[in-house]
Amino acid sequence: QQPFCSLHLHLQFSENPYTSGSISSKKTAPGLLVATGNIGSELSYTDVGVFISSDGGNSWRQIFEEEYNVWFLDWGGALVAMKHTSVPIRHMWVSFDEGRSWSKYSFTSAPLFVDGALVDPGIETQIMTVFGHFSLRSEWQLVKVDYKSIFSRRCNKDDYQTWHLHNQGEPCVMGERKIYKKRKPGAQCSLSRDYSQTVVSEPCVCGQGDFECDYGYERHSNNQCIPAFWFSPSSLSKDCSIGQSYWNSTGYRRIVSNNCTDGLREKYMAKMEKCPGKAPRGLHILTSDGKLVTEQGHNATFIIVMEEGDLQRTNIQLDFGDGIAVSYANFSPVEEGIRHVYKSAGIFQVMAYAENSLGSDTAVLFLHVVCPVERVHLSVPFVAIRNKDVNLTAVVWPSQAGTLTYFWWFGNGTKPLITLESSISYVFAVEGMNTVTVQVSAGNTLIQDTKEIAVHEYFQSQLLSFSPNLDYHNPDIPEWRQDIGKVIKRALAQVTGIPDEQILVAVFPGLPTSAELFILPHKNTSERRKSSEADLEQVVEILFNALNQNLVQFELKPGVEVVVYVTQLTLAPLVDSSTGHSSSAMLMLLSVVFVGLAVFLIYKFKRKIPWINIYAQVQHDKEQEMIGSVSQSENAPKITLSEFTDPEELMDKELDTRVMGSISTIANSESTKEIPNCTSV
Repeated sequence: QQPFCSLHLHLQFSENPYTSGSISSKKTAPGLLVATGNIGSELSYTDVGVFISSDGGNSWRQIFEEEYNVWFLDWGGALVAMKHTSVPIRHMWVSFDEGRSWSKYSFTSAPLFVDGALVDPGIETQIMTVFGHFSLRSEWQLVKVDYKSIFSRRCNKDDYQTWHLHNQGEPCVMGERKIYKKRKPGAQCSLSRDYSQTVVSEPCVCGQGDFECDYGYERHSNNQCIPAFWFSPSSLSKDCSIGQSYWNSTGYRRIVSNNCTDGLREKYMAKMEKCPGKAPRGLHILTSDGKLVTEQGHNATFIIVMEEGDLQRTNIQLDFGDGIAVSYANFSPVEEGIRHVYKSAGIFQVMAYAENSLGSDTAVLFLHVVCPVERVHLSVPFVAIRNKDVNLTAVVWPSQAGTLTYFWWFGNGTKPLITLESSISYVFAVEGMNTVTVQVSAGNTLIQDTKEIAVHEYFQSQLLSFSPNLDYHNPDIPEWRQDIGKVIKRALAQVTGIPDEQILVAVFPGLPTSAELFILPHKNTSERRKSSEADLEQVVEILFNALNQNLVQFELKPGVEVVVYVTQLTLAPLVDSSTGHSSSAMLMLLSVVFVGLAVFLIYKFKRKIPWINIYAQVQHDKEQEMIGSVSQSENAPKITLSEFTDPEELMDKELDTRVMGSISTIANSESTKEIPNCTSV
């Protein structure tokens, strides 16, 4: 009963080319097939036997219950079989009746480990060469077997018969009716030298089985070929122009090598039709590498694809979005892509427009053109007040880098703040040293910079100046300024005995050399606010006394002593996050007014003091409070007295623009150098 009694043939072939293989057939032995397989419900490698078919595979019978190698002799007039085994053998079997009966012969006196055999069914001498070895260590042995003696005579016309090729009774196979002449089974005669296969071949009328579904079509239950869901038959005509012709498929095609004629051939064969005129449809713009980002100054290649339309009669226009556009009369010049080089960075809208006499279509692509970033500098204040907004700025070189993505990391956080702007406002809630890292992404480039900010509940600051001899040794580089700041800090701590953690010195870029001194509260004093403020006032008084008495000095190098001075008292000596102000701060405000008037009169009439920057601080709930007057930007331009050609005019502008609000702070802000564009880098 089916399917429990089916023949399963092994299609695998042996790696040894000198064995017969799992399935054997010869052109000189028409209709004769020998195969290895098993009978059962599924393919198995157990209970393997050898099967033979004399009618081209329509019916099969078993000839061996074990695995054998079978070769064809004398154009298939005889079959030779050897057991496929790993043990030595000395016998072979020969059949003259297409495997119905077998005769046993000995081909060697001693058992031989057979490795393979060479047989040519076309040779007249009926010779077979077997090679192997007698033991695992012995040399190879070649055994020549001559079968001529077992053929009693030459074949005559009575020894032949005709055989009709068929497929389960259907005489037409691949559109042909073929009749072969072959030796009758059991005729123990050898074929003559002039033996030839007489084949009668007649074409058949084409039927349904001579056709298969064409490309893009699939056969359904009603045995009809219809378009697959992903295939559009009309797309075949997009490559031809009006006035031309193309082969329009009916959904069927004749099977390759099928030789049938007439019948359904005319119905199913492709028809020659005139190319229809179609409006452009399905226009797309792609890049050659599939990416939507490219570098400035490099070739960007655009590919234009149109699903439907007359390619030869459709005008194409491509606007690159940077003021340059190209036009083509047809699709031929754009098949390999259109190249363009962008000279500036940014996001460009690339638009394609296709038009013919029947319609038009458009497609848009947004391309990011970037200039590789080289450096990033994170500009932050040295000291900030807790729970107050702080401005953080990332300065990128070159400035014309195109679309950039900024990743802001705070402390040990695992999730960054992502922005497209280079500046953000952030509130620090924890006192102490806070780490800020910014990463800038441009295309495939990612760079970063890290800074630390001292965050406190309140602090005081003071501008410092130095003896003129320091300017002669100032190289104006960040490393030198950091080292000098540490030296000043150490000198202040040694003279006053104030702990290092309460002092922070920031040296400004440029000349003349100046710095800002930050006086910070002692650790763990936030709970004792009033007493801590008083302690901070005492620390400030001690520092000012030491500075006013010129006690703070340091040796820059042997023979070069530098004295540290107090430049000017800040307008807001105590900076905190409270909404109200203490009485001492109000008194200080009054003193600020008098100091401001005095400075104005001095600048107005004497004009001998170099310069003083007065910065305004406006306290407002919605405005950002500037904490500290110095950012950590290391790239500010050098400022010298020679740049101020009119001191009177400069002072007027300073006082008009920077004296604002009720509480002002004396600070020194840095400028940022002009950033070169991408092309100059």
